[in-house]
Amino acid sequence: MSARTRTVLVVVLLAAAAAGAVTAAAVWSAEESDTDTTAEATPQPREGVPPLELSFGVRDDAEAADLRRAAALYQEGKRQQAGAIFAAHDSLEAKLGAAFAAWPGTLDRVEQLGALYPRSALVQLHLGLARFWAGTAGALTAWREARDVEPDTPYAVRANDLIHPEFAPGLPGFTVSFDYDVRGETPAEQLENLAADRTLRGRLLHGIALQGLGRPVSAQRAFSEAVELAPNDPDALVADAVGRYDKGNPAASFSRLGPLSRRFPDAASVRFHLGLLLLWQRDVQEATRQLELARAAQPGSKIAREATRFLDAVRNAGTD
Repeated sequence: MSARTRTVLVVVLLAAAAAGAVTAAAVWSAEESDTDTTAEATPQPREGVPPLELSFGVRDDAEAADLRRAAALYQEGKRQQAGAIFAAHDSLEAKLGAAFAAWPGTLDRVEQLGALYPRSALVQLHLGLARFWAGTAGALTAWREARDVEPDTPYAVRANDLIHPEFAPGLPGFTVSFDYDVRGETPAEQLENLAADRTLRGRLLHGIALQGLGRPVSAQRAFSEAVELAPNDPDALVADAVGRYDKGNPAASFSRLGPLSRRFPDAASVRFHLGLLLLWQRDVQEATRQLELARAAQPGSKIAREATRFLDAVRNAGTD
């Protein structure tokens, strides 16, 4: 395994651990994903079945439970059982699940859904996956549609991963410098309580929760509200910078974090998140330097502990 691959795995695993979930799917090159296949060319299907990328957020209704179970069965290769559960429901998630469970031979059905729901990131993401797996053209076009039509969804985030395989998957998340508990017995209650909390703490934690749910636009809005409440608070300013991270325009974040490192030279949070964003771009050497600075800035702090965790993982992965 190359150093580049090991580093990406480190970033993915650490980021997933921070978010509390792992989304497993391959990342392919954009060049391969959207070849100039013509109508006369023979498609080159890929082995196996395309990954199914369903997200239900904090939903705890009966349908969500059924579809989560069906998606797990699909992941385990039990497609007939998964298909039976998907067929019992009529949502877009269920329709896509049923089509994927019956693969191969269902590309036309997915294409039909793509035509019927051109402004659904869920559908366009899976249309791209189906095209890629079938070996036909247009995968990249569908992923761009998914990214653009509903940017505040996990499906848009996932599509952008496939468009930009040179970056680590997902988006870097903000880590607050303080410990916290969230009120509520269920994830939905916790999210509702955070949404209602208009304090600085509430805005930051709400933004973090939204990031974890794959809603970067809403998360950025919460972080901007935190800055409005406390325009000189390092946590708020760093969160706002990290929330602006865009794989198509990384400078949107770096242009803010750089000046903050001079404004708050003793704030571990600034250096830590600089290191995090650099890891996302696979700049391991400079990321390591920034993480070391974060650990030295505030020894024993929560941020210093997080920096140590990342440094240990990178060093265990090796760079040769």
